[in-house]
Amino acid sequence: MNQFNFHQKINRENTASVKWDMTKAIFGTTDVLPMWVADMDFQPPEEVKKALEERMDHGIFGYTYAPDSTAEAIVQWLNNRHGWKVDKVSTLYSTGVVPSIATAIQAFTEKDDKVMLQSPVYTPFFEMIKKNGRTVVNSQLKLENSRYQIDFEDFESKLKEGVKLFLLCNPHNPGGRMWTEEELRKIGELCVKYDCIILSDEIHSDLIFKGNKHIPIASLDQRFADITITCIAPTKTWNLAGIQASAAVISNDQLRKAFQEEQGKQGFFTLSAFGILGMEAAYRHGEEWLDGLMDYLEENKKTAAQFIKEELSGINIIEPDGTYLLWLDCRGLEMNDNELRKQLLEKGKLALEPGPKYGPGGEGFVRMNIACPHEVLVDGLERLKRAFG
Repeated sequence: MNQFNFHQKINRENTASVKWDMTKAIFGTTDVLPMWVADMDFQPPEEVKKALEERMDHGIFGYTYAPDSTAEAIVQWLNNRHGWKVDKVSTLYSTGVVPSIATAIQAFTEKDDKVMLQSPVYTPFFEMIKKNGRTVVNSQLKLENSRYQIDFEDFESKLKEGVKLFLLCNPHNPGGRMWTEEELRKIGELCVKYDCIILSDEIHSDLIFKGNKHIPIASLDQRFADITITCIAPTKTWNLAGIQASAAVISNDQLRKAFQEEQGKQGFFTLSAFGILGMEAAYRHGEEWLDGLMDYLEENKKTAAQFIKEELSGINIIEPDGTYLLWLDCRGLEMNDNELRKQLLEKGKLALEPGPKYGPGGEGFVRMNIACPHEVLVDGLERLKRAFG
């Protein structure tokens, strides 16, 4: 029996929730069940809530810095959970992974330089490259037998064109794919060969289903570590996106200094008092809660897979190794993306992420967030059936 009450339904409306209160702005209607943006409908561990409550009760919120204990908690987590030994001096802070991506682009590339990604992939990868005046280079993933693969011939050919920075998504969002050691070593060797810096977005790295193991690319070889900025955060793992806290692990002194200098140009000093406290409490005390969460998400994933297989023959799930996101292949329905959206919203009353947001290869797909009470998931699946059944 799971000791954590993930079944509990908590009303998030009228809390300035992007997921629940922005459906009108995003989807044009409020009459939908939101299962789109990647946050969970669960409260974080009690230890995190207690740390924040105690700070609130203290009542003074002056300038705050991140003490050594925060970095120590992160270092200990990475070692215990992922077998990755890092030095606490390698740990920098940021309000989020997306700001870290922007900082890395600004620090390590110039205007019009080439930055590579692998679509379909997390939308802000495209946005941060374009908004910073750099050139998007896409080495599109191949979908083979419902599993994404890297086209290494294409990957190397793109690196040869002078790519300065590669944005790696591991685990992959939206596909839920975890890259194997062999794949990561190939990526690392090629980036070393062509003098390309890696930014590895590993924000989903703690959300791993049984039978899989997350491997930080920087943990495999010192040469890879020397060219890698690894971005992590407690925000996906423990549902803390609202406290805006993340970390960047950069072992190379020169890269770390350049990253810090760019943050200084932006006026970034430190995290908020609540970001610091929430982050440390989560990394120190959140493991048991996370284990319970993954058991719950495993059951949700099984429920969704069985329902879709039995009730929706035109939809195929891309089986995720990690994350709480389901990438649904709807091409068998033989509808274009506008038709998919219309059916979902008007017939199903269901708000999902449209696949084209994730770039080339996302056409005909939608993304579904299953990090919700089981009762809500079942409701969402029934709505999916009403839309397309």
